[in-house]
Amino acid sequence: MSVTNNRRKITIHTFAARKAAGEKITVLTAYDTFTAQLLDRAGIDAVLVGDSAANVVHGHANTLSIGMDVMTAHTAAVARGVSQALVIADMPFLSYQPSVATAVTNAGRFLQAGAEAVKVEGGVEMVETVRRLVECGIPVMGHIGMTPQSINRLGGPRVQGKDEGSRAYLLESAQALEEAGCFALVLELVKRETAAEITRTLKRCATIGIGAGPECDGQVLVINDILGLRPEGFKPKFLREYADLPPIISEAVRRYIDDVKRGDFPSESESY
Repeated sequence: MSVTNNRRKITIHTFAARKAAGEKITVLTAYDTFTAQLLDRAGIDAVLVGDSAANVVHGHANTLSIGMDVMTAHTAAVARGVSQALVIADMPFLSYQPSVATAVTNAGRFLQAGAEAVKVEGGVEMVETVRRLVECGIPVMGHIGMTPQSINRLGGPRVQGKDEGSRAYLLESAQALEEAGCFALVLELVKRETAAEITRTLKRCATIGIGAGPECDGQVLVINDILGLRPEGFKPKFLREYADLPPIISEAVRRYIDDVKRGDFPSESESY
């Protein structure tokens, strides 16, 4: 029996209820129907269609190259595989920054593709955009700390919230985003103590950490990373691998090659 048979549909209100009850929230990324279906059946709370697809699916060095058409296609695929988890779509670079009107139009496209919420990066500077999206009936997850779409400005994946200026900015941003209507907030590469302070300060908005310590209300990781399907040498401190699939895949491919070359595949029972 699958986990989904015994649980209720996850909504943005589930996040608030979990935070209030002190129950951790689980989030993983997915980019295709089959993977999303597996995550959903396993009992994940939310599936994030991350712009990390630019890296782990399309081979780009950062997330800046992926656009709306590709992201909405990934979102539609994921939505078709999910029945219980909350589906959140990552708004790609320049799909919401130019103007509030642009943000509303593109966020609407994600909901039409099957998403139930969108995620935007940025702190206090995104408050007006978030507020308008929420007014339009579009649930928003915020994202502060190390924001990948600002990688060039930040000078690389550096931990945020270490000095007083950074800590104050993150805390101010978190409170402003909660007031604007964010139901959740990703904290990426944030000093543990700062992330814990933000989590305690927010009343309704759940914090979802990635490299931000265990005090967050929940955690998110990239599905490819936890399965070992990552570039050689990429092993950030916050990443825990739960499987090592590359050698298993390589061995399966080698066996297939050998069987074909020997004439063992297809067999008589595998032929029509």
